[in-house]
Amino acid sequence: MAATRTARAGRGTRPAGRGRAERTLFGVPERFMRPRLVLIAVTAVLVGFGLLMVYSASSVTALADTGDAAYYLKRQLLFVGAGTAVAVFLAFMDYRVWVRSFLTPIWGVTVVLLMVVVVAGTDNDMGATRWINLGFFDLQPSEFAKITIIFTAANLAQRYFEEGSLDWTSFVKLVVAGVGVPLVLIVIQPDKGTTMVLGLTLVVMGYLAGVPKRYLLSLLGLGVVAFLALSLKDDYSRLRLVAMINPWADPYDAGYQLVQGFYAFGSGGLLGVGIGLSRQKYSYLPMAHNDFIFAVIGEECGLVGTVGLLAGFAVLMWAGYRIARYAPDMAGRLAAAGCTTIIMVQLLLNVCGVLGLFPMSGKPIPFISYGGSSILASLMLVGIIASVSVHSRLPETAHDSARRSWQLQGGPEGPADRGGRPAAGLSFVGEPEPRSARLRREADRGGAPARGGFTVVEGGAGRPAGGRGAGAPGRPSGRGARSSGRGDRPRGRVTTDASGRRRIDLGPSAADRLRGHESGPRTRR
Repeated sequence: MAATRTARAGRGTRPAGRGRAERTLFGVPERFMRPRLVLIAVTAVLVGFGLLMVYSASSVTALADTGDAAYYLKRQLLFVGAGTAVAVFLAFMDYRVWVRSFLTPIWGVTVVLLMVVVVAGTDNDMGATRWINLGFFDLQPSEFAKITIIFTAANLAQRYFEEGSLDWTSFVKLVVAGVGVPLVLIVIQPDKGTTMVLGLTLVVMGYLAGVPKRYLLSLLGLGVVAFLALSLKDDYSRLRLVAMINPWADPYDAGYQLVQGFYAFGSGGLLGVGIGLSRQKYSYLPMAHNDFIFAVIGEECGLVGTVGLLAGFAVLMWAGYRIARYAPDMAGRLAAAGCTTIIMVQLLLNVCGVLGLFPMSGKPIPFISYGGSSILASLMLVGIIASVSVHSRLPETAHDSARRSWQLQGGPEGPADRGGRPAAGLSFVGEPEPRSARLRREADRGGAPARGGFTVVEGGAGRPAGGRGAGAPGRPSGRGARSSGRGDRPRGRVTTDASGRRRIDLGPSAADRLRGHESGPRTRR
């Protein structure tokens, strides 16, 4: 009864790598395929919802500025198409190529682009120099620098914590150079939002890698002090901090955007006013399709819509961390976890800013807000997470490695002869010996090759005369050997017992076949 209850209790769970074979989806183990499918599905839903809200939030502004209500939607569709193509490419490429092989050139290009922003960038009337004007498109290198920094941190953590190819001093120096230099160039722009997002992401990656907690806490404390110092340094940042504390103190200037966002949430209520029916987007709410698109969602979809959006990102976070959990190495785990974390931190930074819980940072919501660099970088992050999943594999157990090392050795010649062929008396489990190879081996040893039948090495007709089991009357010395009319060869496998009944002799017992021979020692590897 106890055994029956145990069997029933274990029927619902199937530990990975134990017991019966793991369930598969489309031929892939479920633990890999399920989060991968969830990641792809939830990303598609978020991108589709983002396109809908970009059109709704920008239609009035686009019609007034360009005469085409779908102007921003069309541009966003182009960026989504390009980003999807890049994400698919990244998903099928092995992430190790970027984390290891091409990391140095990727890092170099990123640093050059960030330096170009400092020297010849544009601010697009936003108060901070963050873009490179390409004519048809304003490139924001800091969005792509996030990926480079994640790759660099994952590479260094892999080399120090898992491979052991770096000592602590070299590890710290490379982190300061590889991660610190891009961060400094981003702070100079200034882009405090990206800096905060990267800082929190690096803390999470460090925690997962095993960095001592005292260093992580020190890094967090240093980050808070640096943020306060930068926020109070110039008027542009200081006004945002003051508006967050009390937007009603200056509702027509510093606190205007935040107050209009509050009006949008208040109008939405529980279920919202309906898609496309927002009033705040009629030039009341600045940047309605970008920084403050969450306020438009709150007005048109209500509390249900905003909570549903956050739930969608929560599902994406589950899928990303699930993929990171089953990654084949530390670099993969940290790359998947870092890309997932940076998406979630950027989401929370925007939402908290729109709700007045944190100073506005200018960071858009991934997949939702309008912006070419933002949607491209967000889809690339998903492509990297998917690459970790695609190139994950079942972990090798101790049984797998032991099974590959199994071999039987019985001859005195050793594992191999001078020609590199398996020596006599050596049999690899599961590897049959072709008849031609057996005949050639016997010819090389100077003996007459046996004709007909087949031989099982270390248990067949090749058993030396006088050995254990040889010479038994009426009993062949090897399983499956047939009479060939040559001296000591067995005559056949059919025997007759004392009662006159004919029987088929199957040869030596299993215990005899596994025992050592007198002609040489048997070793087990």
